[in-house]
Amino acid sequence: MRDEDREIYSRHAGELTRFATAVVGPNDAQDVVSIAVVSAFTSKSWPTVENHRAYLYRSVLNASHSFKRSDARRRAREQSTAPTTDVTVQPEFQPEVFAAVEDLSPRQRAVVFLTYWEDCTTAETADRLGISQGSVKRHLERARNNLRRTLNV
Repeated sequence: MRDEDREIYSRHAGELTRFATAVVGPNDAQDVVSIAVVSAFTSKSWPTVENHRAYLYRSVLNASHSFKRSDARRRAREQSTAPTTDVTVQPEFQPEVFAAVEDLSPRQRAVVFLTYWEDCTTAETADRLGISQGSVKRHLERARNNLRRTLNV
């Protein structure tokens, strides 16, 4: 790893991990960040990137998508081969708000996290994710609608 890349990683590691935690959860956040950073640093386009922070956020978001898809496929395989037993999840172990947020797409969770937990403006969220402000507004509105519908608010 180049010294410049080491410096870039050191500067953004904490916020990228918080971001990944909001998107994939605390158990997998560090893995997703590691995958994303390695992918970014080894990309052919990395040397020409002007906004390293936005590129890394986008890389974490993309790694989150891949991770979630892989996780869903793994769970489906496990459920198809698991013995059939009636397991009831206790509601107190899965709060409805957490479950509702978990059902949002990774992009919607990312926008909600940056908007509400990081107090980013629409422009700041767009800059971090490398998307337009219109996309941020659209994903935030969809997330709010999904949460309202799921939580019956």
